[in-house]
Amino acid sequence: MSRIGKKPVTIPAGVDVQVVDGRVTVKGPKGTLTRDFNKDISIQVENNELTVTRPSDHRTHRALHGTTRSLVANMVEGVANGFTKTLEISGVGYRATKKGSNVVLNVGYSHPVEIQPLEGVELDVPSNTQIVVKGIDKQKVGEMAANIRSVREPEPYKGKGIRYSDEVIRRKEGKTGK
Repeated sequence: MSRIGKKPVTIPAGVDVQVVDGRVTVKGPKGTLTRDFNKDISIQVENNELTVTRPSDHRTHRALHGTTRSLVANMVEGVANGFTKTLEISGVGYRATKKGSNVVLNVGYSHPVEIQPLEGVELDVPSNTQIVVKGIDKQKVGEMAANIRSVREPEPYKGKGIRYSDEVIRRKEGKTGK
C-alpha cells in the first residue's frame, strides 16, 4: 500500500467536500475547487475525514492512489487557508511595480516586462524587490511563480535575477578566483 495514499485527509470546519462519480468539489471560506479523478480510485467522506482507496495492486492503481490523495489534500488546504509563494528580486536597478492587477518588471532588459496573473491567482508587490503570488489552487500558484521567475532566472556569479524566497543560489567563482 502507498504510505501517502493510506493517510486520511482531515476536513477542517467550514469546508464542505462532495464526491459524485469521480468528481470532487471542495467548498470553503476562500472559494470552490472542482476536479475530476479516475473512476477506479474510490474517495469516501466519513466523520470529517476523507479516505482514498484503490481496487487492486495493478501498476496504474498504485500510481494513482497517492497522487489522488495528495491532490485532494491540496484542494482542501487551498480552500481553507490558500497558498502563497514569495519571490525576491536582486540586482542593481531591478524592481517590480503593480499596475492594476498586473505586475511590471524592470529586470535589465531594454523594455519593461508586464505579467498578467492567471485566473484565480492574485499578485501582490509589498516592496519593489518582492512579489507575492496568492491563490487557492496550488498548481496555478506554482505555475505563476515559475513564469515570473523565468523572466530573469538567477545567475550563479552575482546572484542577480528573480528567485524564490527560500531558494539557495549556488554561487560560482569568477575567472579571477584562485
